[in-house]
Amino acid sequence: LLARLGYAGVEGYGGLYADPAALRRDLDANGLATPTGHFGIDQLRDKPRVVEIARTLGINTVICPFIAQESWKQSDAEWVSFAQELAELGKFYTDQGFGFGWHNHHFEFWPTEGGRTPMEIILETATDIDWEMDVAWVTRGESNPADWIEKYGQRITAVHVKDIAPEGEATDEDGWADVGHGTMGWNALL
Repeated sequence: LLARLGYAGVEGYGGLYADPAALRRDLDANGLATPTGHFGIDQLRDKPRVVEIARTLGINTVICPFIAQESWKQSDAEWVSFAQELAELGKFYTDQGFGFGWHNHHFEFWPTEGGRTPMEIILETATDIDWEMDVAWVTRGESNPADWIEKYGQRITAVHVKDIAPEGEATDEDGWADVGHGTMGWNALL
């Protein structure tokens, strides 16, 4: 379906990687590539396995997409420690020939007790990692995507683009909407 709709690339995530060779056959059979791939922090710690999966699938950039909800409201020190781990993982994966980055959600834009945001801590501590910006999640985090693009745009190497449905709509889709059918100010952002 995706190939028939004209898409050439998709982004994989951890749950799809059980049999990378079979997934690669499916992608090839449908003319699809997966230049980026999401790998959870626990997966990323198993470096040989991630390298094997990424090379099998032709992934060029490895993205850490999320942490468990119980870690969303960590202290500044805990965020710094996490960002340092991302920096170390990033160095390993870039030394292996991959790009490496972080994918945001809303919680990275909630100020910590120290007044900084986890996103600032991640980008300012792990200075060599990329950012896969999920623009609508920035808005859901009650932050202005344009401000972040202005300040950190050179770090953004991939983007997730979706829209936020008007209040009370698309509740079966967690309030997300197709681009142009929601409340995001896409014309100004573009």
